[in-house]
Amino acid sequence: MLSRDTSDTSELRNVQRQVPRFASVRSISALILREMTTTYGRSPGGIIWAILEPAGAIALLVTIFSIGFRSPQLGTNFAIYYASGMLPFMMFVSTSGKVQQAINYSRQLLNYPRVSFMDALLARLLLNVLIQAIISTIILTFILVTWDTRTVFVVGRVLNAYAMAIALGFGVGMLNCVLISRNPVWASVWSVATRPLVLISGVIFLHDRIPDPYRTWLEWNPLVHVVGEARRGFYYSYTADYVSISYTYGFAGVCAVLGLLFLKTYYRDLLER
Repeated sequence: MLSRDTSDTSELRNVQRQVPRFASVRSISALILREMTTTYGRSPGGIIWAILEPAGAIALLVTIFSIGFRSPQLGTNFAIYYASGMLPFMMFVSTSGKVQQAINYSRQLLNYPRVSFMDALLARLLLNVLIQAIISTIILTFILVTWDTRTVFVVGRVLNAYAMAIALGFGVGMLNCVLISRNPVWASVWSVATRPLVLISGVIFLHDRIPDPYRTWLEWNPLVHVVGEARRGFYYSYTADYVSISYTYGFAGVCAVLGLLFLKTYYRDLLER
């Protein structure tokens, strides 16, 4: 009899452990569906515009620089050169932008006990990564099929570059999530401060071509390493010795830990604002 009671108690504890996890998965799924409906709409127009935006940016760069130059700073094809830098860069920009608004976007739902701030953060992260991955796949496939890019596609390096961009976007987004929720003006300040990033992250100008000491200074920007790793994934002969994978992941980890600590400390205060 005693063993049966012990077994029942153990089973009850296992169920109690599983309920929050199951509830969290349900919460994240519901938040993802809500995000899809509100952001991209019920028609395919929202998704199409999400694809056209980066494709248009790449096409504009190709048009402008192909007029003034015979070939890009790396390789022979302008489209793959700019796409290999722009798409990982936009993965970071989009991820950090979505994550940093997670609290404000889901503020009403966060009052429910089953919905935590991590649910809101993860929901926006997962959906954004999925959408950006689809966009990158479509654009890169179109370029590789349309032109003879003369590039060697190294899958491991390209995936690592995207993983670096995602980790960096999530870490920076978590830290900004606290700052923006406490002081909405920071969103405008951050938007203005980060506009030059596309110019100083190696997306347009190859980092190796920048003279010292500016090149060394720019290497403190973790996005330089993300773009450099992506370019190594498309150009087999491009060594990019300046790329530090550990620095990028370390920078992302520090931002994520600080953001998590601040969120745990000020979470209730943020909901009351």
